[in-house]
Amino acid sequence: MKVILLQDVSKVGVKGGLVEVSDGYARNFLFKKGLAVEGTEGKLREWEAAQAAKRGKDERLRKEAVEAKKKIGGKKVSVKVNAGGEGRIFGSVTSSQIAEALLAQHGLSVDRHDVRLDETVKQVGMYPFRIKLYTGVEAELTLEVRAE
Repeated sequence: MKVILLQDVSKVGVKGGLVEVSDGYARNFLFKKGLAVEGTEGKLREWEAAQAAKRGKDERLRKEAVEAKKKIGGKKVSVKVNAGGEGRIFGSVTSSQIAEALLAQHGLSVDRHDVRLDETVKQVGMYPFRIKLYTGVEAELTLEVRAE
């Protein structure tokens, strides 16, 4: 029996997925617990329409991410920090500071969790970093840390 999952079900599938399960499992467990609905002809049409809309949205977001990558890829982002002798800074440069600098300098709003630094920044200097714009789309930039 084909069912459309309403929630993630361990060892069966993820929410929104169309899966084939035994009739007994579907009727006695999935339907009674409200984890799935039967894949009737009408429900399958609705599911296919929802999947097509999701694919269209994903494709649009991917194109936007690729355009943003072309726009900012290879650019430099500057952050001013308090520094002591020999260029050592007090604390470290955080991904939040980088995200704020990206918004201020290039007009690109990114979540701090999408900023990928290879190392902890504790000195004045230049550091490469990446930004995850979309699944599989990352832009590489350079971070310039300057003393105030």
